[in-house]
Amino acid sequence: MKWLSVLPQQCILLMTCLLMALEAVPIDIDKTKVKGEGHVEGEKVENPDTGLYYDEYLRQVIDVLETDKHFREKLQTADIEEIKSGKLSRELDLVSHHVRTRLDELKRQEVARLRMLIKAKMDSVQDTGIDHQALLKQFEHLNHQNPDTFEPKDLDMLIKAATSDLENYDKTRHEEFKKYEMMKEHERREYLKTLDEEKRQREESKFEEMKKKHGDHPKVHHPGSKDQLKEVWEEADGLDPNEFDPKTFFKLHDVNNDGFLDEQELEALFTKELEKVYDPKNEEDDMVEMEEERLRMREHVMNEVDVNKDRLVTLEEFLRATEKKEFLEPDSWETLDQQQLFTEDELKEFESHISQQEDELRKKAEDLQKQKEELQRQHDQLQAQKQELQQVVKQMEQKKLQQGNPPAGPAGELKFQPPGEHKVGDAPKHPAGGDQPLPPGHVQEPAARTDQVHP
Repeated sequence: MKWLSVLPQQCILLMTCLLMALEAVPIDIDKTKVKGEGHVEGEKVENPDTGLYYDEYLRQVIDVLETDKHFREKLQTADIEEIKSGKLSRELDLVSHHVRTRLDELKRQEVARLRMLIKAKMDSVQDTGIDHQALLKQFEHLNHQNPDTFEPKDLDMLIKAATSDLENYDKTRHEEFKKYEMMKEHERREYLKTLDEEKRQREESKFEEMKKKHGDHPKVHHPGSKDQLKEVWEEADGLDPNEFDPKTFFKLHDVNNDGFLDEQELEALFTKELEKVYDPKNEEDDMVEMEEERLRMREHVMNEVDVNKDRLVTLEEFLRATEKKEFLEPDSWETLDQQQLFTEDELKEFESHISQQEDELRKKAEDLQKQKEELQRQHDQLQAQKQELQQVVKQMEQKKLQQGNPPAGPAGELKFQPPGEHKVGDAPKHPAGGDQPLPPGHVQEPAARTDQVHP
């Protein structure tokens, strides 16, 4: 999963609602030992894709707002509720004309892009008479009633849409992962049906052996517990476990020095735990499952530590969590291989849905094949009619020849002249002194030269 990277400090509150997560740096970089590395003040950081369909528009709006001094100052004093409620959006009326002009241009470009998407979708189903204005209502990140200018309402809608979409992003990912696992099992069972009894038993034995091998791993510490963080402190940071200090740990892993542990920075803390269970070199270890495990770990820690639910962990929240009993004596953590990801009934329902989709695709394929055959039939019929017409024309020309009427040429002229008729200029040349041809066998004598001198 990709998330947006951190922006400058003065925009951190807006990014909380708009972007929800920041870029992380691998945790095995020890800040106390590595020199010349890390975040450079004022350095432009490339923003990864949020996964939203309006990601580029969102980032461009943020970049433009960043350039306005007044808006940046308001961000420094704004809190989460002011941003979510739309109070901050009203400050848009006070930004510079240049910024507003650029925002207007961005909105017009976004509206044009959405209209192109709508047209492409409608063209794919051969629809005509597209009402773009009506279809734009489905996009909730901008005010479709005013497609030309960027107003406070647009900023308010963009913030609320991004907040809602990103909050549902994890839920959507869990659902997709569940479908992924059910599809894996469905394909495995379908493959077994193609095998004979002996091969099927071998495959079943291999499958159980791989499951057992995958489950045979070191103990995974409870995410966010003292044992888990101390392991990172020792193995990733290279520090003495006896000197573990939560405050130092927080500052060490706040890789962009913004005063928060964001979701990506938290997820980076679980790498050592995940490496106990998953190895990309092992056939039995699924890297898709590893990322799902990482996501669940991060969600668990956020639910335990993030008190105000802004998807960021402050130093105060972090230190407060280390004082809880769960931090020192956590419950055991169940990895994915120890959980039932779906029931047999859910799998049957999923397979039924797949079967229905396959039937629909099969029906469409049959309809397309019938259309193809009909087009071929019409083509063959036209070819037969063409050949028949050519044959009729040929017969008519032959009939004209038999009746003494020569066929006409392309321009309507006769292709040959009847006997005794000649075109003008085509009359045969006769010997001088006569207009009749010489009889057979008669040789014409040469004409006398007029310049010859006689005695």
